[in-house]
Amino acid sequence: MRPTREVGIYGYGAYIPRYIIENRDIADLWGRDATPIKSKSFPSYDEDTITIAYEAALRAIESSGADRSLIGAVFIGSESKPYAVKPSGTVVAEALGLSRNILSADYEFACKAGTEAMQTVFGLVSSGMIRMGLAIGADTAQGRPGDELEYTAAAGGAAYIISRVEDGVLARLEASYTYVSDTPDFWRRSLEEYPRHLYRFTGEPAYFHHIMSSVKGLFDEYGYSPSDFKYAVFHQPNYKFPTRVAKKLGFTMDQIKPGLVVALVGNTYSGSSLLGLAATLDVAQPGDKILLASFGSGAGSDSMVFEVTDLIEERRMKPPVSKLISRMVPGDYATYAMFRDILRR
Repeated sequence: MRPTREVGIYGYGAYIPRYIIENRDIADLWGRDATPIKSKSFPSYDEDTITIAYEAALRAIESSGADRSLIGAVFIGSESKPYAVKPSGTVVAEALGLSRNILSADYEFACKAGTEAMQTVFGLVSSGMIRMGLAIGADTAQGRPGDELEYTAAAGGAAYIISRVEDGVLARLEASYTYVSDTPDFWRRSLEEYPRHLYRFTGEPAYFHHIMSSVKGLFDEYGYSPSDFKYAVFHQPNYKFPTRVAKKLGFTMDQIKPGLVVALVGNTYSGSSLLGLAATLDVAQPGDKILLASFGSGAGSDSMVFEVTDLIEERRMKPPVSKLISRMVPGDYATYAMFRDILRR
C-alpha cells in the first residue's frame, strides 16, 4: 500500500513506567535457570494503559509543537484496556484537551494493534478526512505467575502524530505491506485473567512466518532490499526473536541495535515495535531509511518504510527513550505482585 497523498510522522513520544524487575528475581522464585531478557518494566499501582497512552501522546505533542486543534483522531492499540466496554481513546483525548469533534476508537490485534492504529490514521490523513491524527500503542501486559510470559510481559507505549508531508514531517511514509492469517498461537478468552499460548508454536508458524512474509512482500512489491535501510525495527517479544528474524532477512546487528530495547524494558506488546521505532528515531539522521515490522498473534505483521527528513533534529522526543530507561528503578517481586494485583488472583 502507498498513500495517495504523501503522509508521515509529525511527532512522536514514548513512556515507560519507572519500575523494573530483574528476570533473575522471577527465575529464582520459580526455581528456573534461563531467562529470556535481563529485566522488564511494570506499572505502579496508579498506572494503566490510559495513563501510559496519555504520557506518550503528551510527549509527542510537546516535543513536536503540534497544534492540538488540528488533531482529528485518537486511536489506541492495546490488549490490556482498563475497561472491557468503554473506549480508552476518549479519555486520552479529553485529558489532552483535544476537540470533541474527533474520531476515537480502541484497536486490538495482539501486539500489532499499535501499527493498525497507525495504518488507519495514515489513511485518514492521506484521504483528507483529517489534518492530523494520533496513533498510540500501549499495554500493561499480563503474564500468569510462573508462566513463560511472566518473564517478558511488560508495560509501556509510544504515540505518533501523523500529518501530511506538506505540513512538515520528521519521517515520510514511503510504503507499507500487511500479511495476516488465522494462526492461533496466543489468545485470551472472555473473562479469563491471563492469556494462553502454544509455546514454541509461537515461533516459526507465527512470529517468523508472518514478519518474513510481510517484509518479503514489501520488498517484492516495491523493490527494496536490506541494504537500502540504515535501521530496522522488529517486534520484540524477547531478545532472540528480533535478532534471529533480522539475520534471516539479511539485516545486521548494527541496523537493529538502536531500537532493540527489549532486554531492559521487556515486551510492551502493542507498544513494542513502536517503542523500538521511537528509540531509533532518537538517533536517526536526515535521509536515513527505517524499516518497521510489527507482529501480532492471531496472527499478522505490518511492515512500513520511513525516510527521515531534515526536521528530525528539532522534533526529537524530549527526553529520549534512553533517558526513560536510565531513570528506571528496581523493584522486588513483592512490589511487582502488589502493583499487578497478583495476590488477589
